[in-house]
Amino acid sequence: MRAWLLDDTTGIDALRLGEVSDPEPGAGEVRVRMRIAGLNHLDVWVTQGLPKPQSLPHILGGDGAGVVDMIGEGVTEWASGDEVIINPSRSCGECEYCTSDNMVFCAQYTILGEREPGTLAEMIVVPASNLFRKPAELSWEVAGTFGLASSTAYRMLDRAGLQSTETVLIVGVGGGVSSAAALIARAMGARVLVTSRDRAKIEWAIAHGAEAGFDSSSEFSKEVKALTGRGANVVVENVGQATWDQSFRSLAPGGRLVVCGATAGNKVELSLPVLWFKQLGIIGSTMANRSQFAATLDLVEAGSLPIHIDQVFSFEGAVDAFRRLESGDQLGKVAVRVS
Repeated sequence: MRAWLLDDTTGIDALRLGEVSDPEPGAGEVRVRMRIAGLNHLDVWVTQGLPKPQSLPHILGGDGAGVVDMIGEGVTEWASGDEVIINPSRSCGECEYCTSDNMVFCAQYTILGEREPGTLAEMIVVPASNLFRKPAELSWEVAGTFGLASSTAYRMLDRAGLQSTETVLIVGVGGGVSSAAALIARAMGARVLVTSRDRAKIEWAIAHGAEAGFDSSSEFSKEVKALTGRGANVVVENVGQATWDQSFRSLAPGGRLVVCGATAGNKVELSLPVLWFKQLGIIGSTMANRSQFAATLDLVEAGSLPIHIDQVFSFEGAVDAFRRLESGDQLGKVAVRVS
């Protein structure tokens, strides 16, 4: 089969389209013939060795959707021809965390395309438990791209305990996680504020229910407090060093800052007296449990979480898709049409 192969961790230029052996499903596994693969910033980071794949060449890609092609021994819930969505979370499936729907804490937890072969190939083999049935009315482009970012956003808001009576600030709206967080928070009935360096992205967010938006490069905490009186109850942060101070200052007393990434630097300073005097919470969050992925899919299917597709690239043009993502100019999801 054809697959995009990463030969080194020196960046996007280390990618090439090549041939590898067709993967064969083992017991409890399913082979999926890919239709759409979705890219995330994680894929760009892995080209730089952050984290480094277990072996090279390596196949990237966490999100995807396709058609069941072959089933392994013991698989009864899927049949050849079933249209499926792939959950990018991988774990042992047997430990106390996996069996209690807390797979993100499994010692073997990983993400497809991170250390194991991913979706940027004509076929992929995954455990049967990683598959969800694709709703018939859902486009392939949406089915193959929403998973990682949207379920991550869902878990962030869940862990932050966002209530419908609260105000949430989404920092750096426009990327997959931040865009999804804005839409999910609005679907929950919360008051949504956003930041971005791009006015068009702010206008997109306002058109989709946000009340106001601010320049990410400004002292936006002052504007947030001027508008709200006390600040935001929840701040969703995945930018990191470039916005951290303003995000932290934007919190109302008793507020919670939930963070899942650091695209603009992972070293920050923290004023501890402010932390305890204002009784603030800082919450880390990564990916989603199976039930959270299922809940996210329900929102997408119901139309409560509209997924914006920034651009769909041909399989042969996957490198251009990576460059689009690396530029940070995208608004929504970047997809690669495999077949």
